[in-house]
Amino acid sequence: MRLNSSSLFIGLGALNAFLAIMMGAFAAHALKEDLGTYLPVYNTGVEYQMAHALGLIMIGGIAHWQKTSAWLQAAGGLLLMGIILFSGSLYVLSLTGIRGWGMVTPVGGVCFLLGWLCLLRTAWQGRL
Repeated sequence: MRLNSSSLFIGLGALNAFLAIMMGAFAAHALKEDLGTYLPVYNTGVEYQMAHALGLIMIGGIAHWQKTSAWLQAAGGLLLMGIILFSGSLYVLSLTGIRGWGMVTPVGGVCFLLGWLCLLRTAWQGRL
């Protein structure tokens, strides 16, 4: 079975929304004591993962109704990469205390910014 862009991005968005809720619940119930001062850092990862999961779902919806462009594809790919790098690095930092993971977080943030700029470019091209 081959997924089209719409199904792919909606599926990835739904998966990331599921994981964000799961990670948040896990922290609130099982890790609250263990995370200590890292709890706000962990929660930031959860918040950004959920926000950008919704962005992926939105991109999938756009791809369903409009012709998919390279810019729209790039927007979805960059948001996904941002989730992995930004939220992922905050999760690892929080769980391990290895501060070096904090250097990965801004790279994920740049992916988020570039992804939203790619979506803006799509809109400006009149593709939405």
